[in-house]
Amino acid sequence: MFKTIEEFLINWGHESESTQKILNTLTDKSLDQEVSAEDRTLGRIAWHIVTTLGEMMSRTGLDFEANPHDAAVPTSAVEIAGAYRSTNEAMVAAIKEQWTDESLAELKEMYGEQWAIGTVLGILTAHQTHHRGQMTVLMRQSGLPVPGVYGPSREEWAAFGGEAPVV
Repeated sequence: MFKTIEEFLINWGHESESTQKILNTLTDKSLDQEVSAEDRTLGRIAWHIVTTLGEMMSRTGLDFEANPHDAAVPTSAVEIAGAYRSTNEAMVAAIKEQWTDESLAELKEMYGEQWAIGTVLGILTAHQTHHRGQMTVLMRQSGLPVPGVYGPSREEWAAFGGEAPVV
């Protein structure tokens, strides 16, 4: 649970930048990559990350411009990446304008439970990280390079002139 707005914004800055790097790497063709016919495609997961910002944060009362959660998945990777960028910027601006550190202790109804806003922010971050990990596997299957998030990726190690450690 985040205790201060600044604590969240510092953490979220890294996490949203990493998500943006992943989204910026997608291609229109890669959006159709799937594990199976029963699972979400790479494009659907990417769009889910975008629309969850508005869906989840609207439940806290935070007011900002966001795509509806049930909006159709775009067929353009550039559109998805741009939507994330603009929605994220709007969300961060709204947090700075509408909340104080004290707001983070307020309880809100979230999916049948009561969560403090600070907890919501932690779950939003974990949710995005979870789906970003799914995306990187589908990106590999689609033949895309994967940007490093918590350290260099295989491609980034190679660019440094080294080999990625095998664990």
